[in-house]
Amino acid sequence: MKATDMSKRRADPEMRSRLLEAAAKLLAVEGPSALTTRRTAAEAGATTMAVYTHFGSIGDLVDAVVDEGFARLSDLFDDVERTDNPVADLAGLSRAYVTNALSNPHLYAVMFGSASLGGYRPNTPDELSAGKYTFDEIIEVTGRAIAAGQIVADDATNVAAQLWSTLHGVLMLHTAGYFGSGREAAERILVPALINLMTGLGADPAIVDSVVAQGQSVSTN
Repeated sequence: MKATDMSKRRADPEMRSRLLEAAAKLLAVEGPSALTTRRTAAEAGATTMAVYTHFGSIGDLVDAVVDEGFARLSDLFDDVERTDNPVADLAGLSRAYVTNALSNPHLYAVMFGSASLGGYRPNTPDELSAGKYTFDEIIEVTGRAIAAGQIVADDATNVAAQLWSTLHGVLMLHTAGYFGSGREAAERILVPALINLMTGLGADPAIVDSVVAQGQSVSTN
């Protein structure tokens, strides 16, 4: 094969995406024993050489799966318009978070080590901090809400952690089937949970209702 052909294959974003999706699905559904170059390639409709071409090793592939999940979340966060109403912005980030989780369930499971990853669970400081930049975005908007007097708190990180934990906890139980199936089932739990959290932190109930519950789905397409 010519060198130019190899370069084109290395730069093929579609193949890389297919391999990432295949790896995430295998890890989430079957666990680490299923994550082999052969199975990943077969799931993606590729050759085993494609795995090594795009990632180098299985360990590198797992790291890339985690990075991809957070990159998709970050892209959705970037699409949320920042306004002069930080509580509305937090509602928008929440919708984006839910959209990412429900649209990419396999990637979501791997991002937070929820899949049966065995030896692939995040252990090093770098692995454990993967995706922190997305959490920082929630902290920043939460800080604006506190500064604007919409939320009564001293620590934006603590409040952002409560919001993230609420979203993640409900989503994990939802994907496990405890609340039924479909986006509407998730919304029945998430909408009141977010309203209760924000109003409990001092946000004006009227504002919270208008940006979270009235005509706005927690999850979007």
